[in-house]
Amino acid sequence: MSHNLFAPTTDFLGVFDGISAADAAAWARAAKFGAECVGDINEHWQNAHYPLDIVRELGQRDLMTDGVAVPGHEQLSPIGAGLVLMEVTRADASMGTVIAVQAGLALRSIAMLGSEEHKKTYLEPLASCELLGAFALTEPAHGSDSIGLETTAVRDGDHFVLNGEKKWIGNGATGGMTQVFARLENGEVSGFIVPQDTPGYSAEVITGKLSLRSIHQTHIKLQDCRVPVENQLPGAQSFKDVARVLTATRVGVAWMALGSAVACFEKARDYVLEREQFGRELARTQIIQQRLSNMSLELAQMMLICREVSQREADGTMAPEQASMAKLHNTRAARRIASDCRDMLGGVGILLENDIARHFADVEAMHTYEGTDTVQSLIIGKKLTGFSAYK
Repeated sequence: MSHNLFAPTTDFLGVFDGISAADAAAWARAAKFGAECVGDINEHWQNAHYPLDIVRELGQRDLMTDGVAVPGHEQLSPIGAGLVLMEVTRADASMGTVIAVQAGLALRSIAMLGSEEHKKTYLEPLASCELLGAFALTEPAHGSDSIGLETTAVRDGDHFVLNGEKKWIGNGATGGMTQVFARLENGEVSGFIVPQDTPGYSAEVITGKLSLRSIHQTHIKLQDCRVPVENQLPGAQSFKDVARVLTATRVGVAWMALGSAVACFEKARDYVLEREQFGRELARTQIIQQRLSNMSLELAQMMLICREVSQREADGTMAPEQASMAKLHNTRAARRIASDCRDMLGGVGILLENDIARHFADVEAMHTYEGTDTVQSLIIGKKLTGFSAYK
């Protein structure tokens, strides 16, 4: 029995025909969420408004775990978690990014790097969205070279004193907690749980964005910010520990890119079936059919790479370079599909009411965050050649 929720003209190869009933149920739950929120999201996006009521709905519907085991919540398989990310992003990439930030980074790093007490304290509130979490790694001067971070953590008795700046941090000003990654006196990188009302912690929402406008990113400043020693993440002893969290999120971005690409493709396909020019439907013309076929081919490739890499993640055989390949391939393909679909709608393609323009803009951010196109290419290149092109 097939549990595939895609129309055959969307999943042309039937890539998701054989998914489990549990994965399909999670997918259906995410689809219901997306169908209910998509009608309001353009207004939030246009006004750069972060709709926290919609964010908390993700937690209430148990869509905020990203495959991480949290007591009292369903643990999704990597494919199930990917389908949820894909489907939520199909409605809105900002809400998909919320899952990537809250669950993929903040929740996952507590699960992977936190103490048992941290897990008891934070996993459930993060999964239910009672608490919003941030993952503060990127700095104003250190984006792609985040390993070079300059934020410092100096031990002072039973506290650490944090100083530095972080930038592009989702949920950094929501009143929740931020995991701040900083350099210790021995030169290694560690992480610290910092409640956002801690003295010395300040965060300003970044304005003027042309992408992901219905989620806030922030510029954080830490000035003699004191946190108790017990707030240090014991599993974060070096940057390699942090990188393990980032690898999993790169696969998530590949699924998100698929969600935006599907949304654009289906909108364009429906439009050309209804739109008439020169006395006939656009869908009857050779060039339109060829363009749809090309997009269908790219969608199939995106679906195949998502399923393969996520299956490897489930089996414990996924290499970091394979996660990089999935992210690199799918964000590139999503950009091409969004651009072609926008063009196929002509002038109305730039209107928010037709959704494609929003995805067109949001894919640009996906293509950049969690490792740029260049960085992912160099990770793959190092594996192919044995030489590192970066330090």
